Amino acid sequence: MSASAHDPAFGAMVSIKTLVPDDALSAGLLGTERTGHGVRIRADGLVATIGYIVHEAESVWIGSSAGGVVPGFVVGFDYESGFGLVKPSMPLQGPVATMGSASSLAIGDAVRIVGSRPTRVQEARVVAKQEFAGRWEYLLDEAIFTAPASEDWSGAGLFDSQGRVAGLGSLVIQGFSIGDRLETVTMFVPIDLLLPIVDDICEHGRRRTPPKPWLGILVHEGQDDKLTIVGIYRNCPADRAGLKPGDVILSVDDEPVTSLANMFRKVWKLGEAGVAVPLAVMREKERLDKVVKSDDRALFQRMGTLQ
Repeated sequence: MSASAHDPAFGAMVSIKTLVPDDALSAGLLGTERTGHGVRIRADGLVATIGYIVHEAESVWIGSSAGGVVPGFVVGFDYESGFGLVKPSMPLQGPVATMGSASSLAIGDAVRIVGSRPTRVQEARVVAKQEFAGRWEYLLDEAIFTAPASEDWSGAGLFDSQGRVAGLGSLVIQGFSIGDRLETVTMFVPIDLLLPIVDDICEHGRRRTPPKPWLGILVHEGQDDKLTIVGIYRNCPADRAGLKPGDVILSVDDEPVTSLANMFRKVWKLGEAGVAVPLAVMREKERLDKVVKSDDRALFQRMGTLQ
């Protein structure tokens, strides 16, 4: 469906295009040219978006839904929630979105998914609210899932029936289980995770709480619950510890792992970034014990590529 130019939800949305250096940590996975959407959350022009659009960007362009594109800059990034903040370097007129809460949404509720183009406003329904674990050392206690899936999902705003922002689009997931059927859904990160840390990010570029330990791996959770390392960033903690793609993670600190979320929680409960993380892995039928000296993910930006 199309949105009216006078629709406050549509008016609050912006387009975002970024360029990322070839040597950026995320370039191999996410590419060096990225596009998506964002939503104005403050009268000074501050825009919230899903973080991978702006992660490690050296050039940012922000476009108003009413027309006009201006240069912008990255204000900060939050690894835990996956949100990023950007701001235009020049005035870019438009309304500010009304903030809502993902907690107000229930399964079955009607929602609108709104991008920065009027032809891409979509009606959908909430089909699940549940935990989500991403292979890039990312975990949400409760994400929002909607169907049908949105074509313009990256950074799109999830608006409730009152026209309030409840989340921002992060992923499209195929084969998502809803009851006795599988569907393609859009996953949204709750806006509730961003609002308490906006001031910290604006002032310091990140949240002020101690960073969680980061290993520098991508882990795939198979249908048999097997956790297989499918990527390792060069010169990052896991690489330095001798881990390799194909290793199957058996335990963290001698505690067996039962899922991707379970593994991340076991790593993070050991302490802050820098803590030693004992891992047991299976490599070609041989059990190996490794100790990974974790680090702060932010220190590795624009370094390394995936093996």
